[in-house]
Amino acid sequence: MTRVLVVEDDPQLVRALVITMQARNFGVDAAPDGATALRLAVARRPDVIVLDLGLPDMDGVDVIKALRGWSRVPIMVLSARSASEEKVAALDAGADDYVTKPFSMDELLARLRAAVRRTDAAPLVPDVLTVETGDFTLDLVAKKATRDGRDIRLTPTEWHLLEILVCNPGRLVSQKQLLQEVWGASQSGKTNYLRVYMAQLRRKLEADPSHPRHLITEPGMGYRFENPGN
Repeated sequence: MTRVLVVEDDPQLVRALVITMQARNFGVDAAPDGATALRLAVARRPDVIVLDLGLPDMDGVDVIKALRGWSRVPIMVLSARSASEEKVAALDAGADDYVTKPFSMDELLARLRAAVRRTDAAPLVPDVLTVETGDFTLDLVAKKATRDGRDIRLTPTEWHLLEILVCNPGRLVSQKQLLQEVWGASQSGKTNYLRVYMAQLRRKLEADPSHPRHLITEPGMGYRFENPGN
């Protein structure tokens, strides 16, 4: 059964969507705000997400950016915002489709089915919400890093790299895969990008950046995340 996560704060619209989708054999979970949506995305592992942008606790674009840190699940925006710049912002953040309100329920369902068909790989979802090491702690949902009790500011690119590695603990992730995931296929040969950003991550997170315990280089191949003792 295809599982849908509906992120919408209008209870009447949520009820209509749930009833219609369930009648067509979709499994449906609903979240009234962004924080709940992020928790359910990890716990329920939906096949597709229908997301309103005007949420009570955060902007929907920020929800998209948070999801895209660790998941490839198709995201369909369903919003009253019709300005082209709003659509561009959502799509650039990682949304797969954009439907404006008012909308046709049949068209929405057809787009949902198409989004699921286009999914060519299982979502990359972390097994845990928090990663704790002897040197730093990562909250993968809140996108927050702490070291010695202090918040560590990471750029979006640093986060993206780090999340790919920590979601594959102990596994070698190739240079090519990291470059394609973070910078796109056209940059798959720019290994200097990786050296620069990995050095920045080590300076911010490792106790001894010149002798890293967690962010390990496999020369000429790629990088691994190790968590000794866990």
